[in-house]
Amino acid sequence: MSLKELAAYLKVDPSTVSVVLNDVPGRSISPATRQRIKDAAKEFNYSPSLLARSLRQQDTRTFGILLPLVGEEYHAQVLSGVASELERNQYSYLIAQHRHSEEKTEGYIEMLISRGVQGFIAIDTHLTRSLQVPCVAVAGHAHIPGITNVMLNHEHAAELTMRHLRDLGHKRIAFIRGQAFSSDSESRWKAMSEAAKRFKISIPEGLVMQLDRDITSPELGYTVVQKLMKQSRDFTAIVCFNDIAALGAIRAVGDAGLRVPEDVSIIGFDDIRVSVFARPSITTIRQPLQEMGETAAKVLLNRLKGERDGDDIAVEPELIIRESTGRAPYRYPVGRASAK
Repeated sequence: MSLKELAAYLKVDPSTVSVVLNDVPGRSISPATRQRIKDAAKEFNYSPSLLARSLRQQDTRTFGILLPLVGEEYHAQVLSGVASELERNQYSYLIAQHRHSEEKTEGYIEMLISRGVQGFIAIDTHLTRSLQVPCVAVAGHAHIPGITNVMLNHEHAAELTMRHLRDLGHKRIAFIRGQAFSSDSESRWKAMSEAAKRFKISIPEGLVMQLDRDITSPELGYTVVQKLMKQSRDFTAIVCFNDIAALGAIRAVGDAGLRVPEDVSIIGFDDIRVSVFARPSITTIRQPLQEMGETAAKVLLNRLKGERDGDDIAVEPELIIRESTGRAPYRYPVGRASAK
């Protein structure tokens, strides 16, 4: 029987079982629950790894890094910041790539703890529970005890985006939401929709599309915007969840016989390196990705020194104006009836 199976049998969190059986201090667990866990472990002949317990009691100077995909530029830039700060402090790290699978994430957490990691940095990773060791989440938004979030100030990012479009005369726009599994998706959409109302910019329900594929090529945005262009063209700008989607959006708009930015302006998000080389180059909201990684590593190192779990840390965005946004046209591009 595995730890996860024992926890399911007892109807408690796996971390609770691990804390009790490994005698991890600092967690408030009732004596009755502790005894129930120990009795069940004895009944099913389950015992935690002695090696893992021994490793946890040592200063292994090793952290675990959880992320969806190593090769995707957003994750790679954050990882670069994490790695540089950990290496500067002579810490090593083990990387686990989970591709947004909660099952894989749980498995990697258990495996890395058994290998003696002293903490975790989770990049764009959906966490649902406290861990047995300190954890810092980059782009995390869930408020979980023991986890400090390092995240973008999405409200400021949304304000920069909508003010820029308002100043260019845009009044009716489309929005491409992130995938449901992305940790930033819901927070970004909420901030953007609220800012749009403040700046009197309309985002009709029919002009809100959602990325729904786990790929990292411009095709991600191309297929969604291609579908959007077929159903409606009565908008003058598209705000994309990220720069990869914006690259695909530019191609889709061009394939529909329209020009960027003369007919449709496009804004991306992140400011990955390729955005400056696109044609037209992409106006985007810059996230200081490497800085976010460095900050996460510093916070985790401080947690290891005994500092308490602090408040969430918000980093500030920057609007980078390039060629993909321009004055709103006097009339909507020629197309089909308006979205409702």
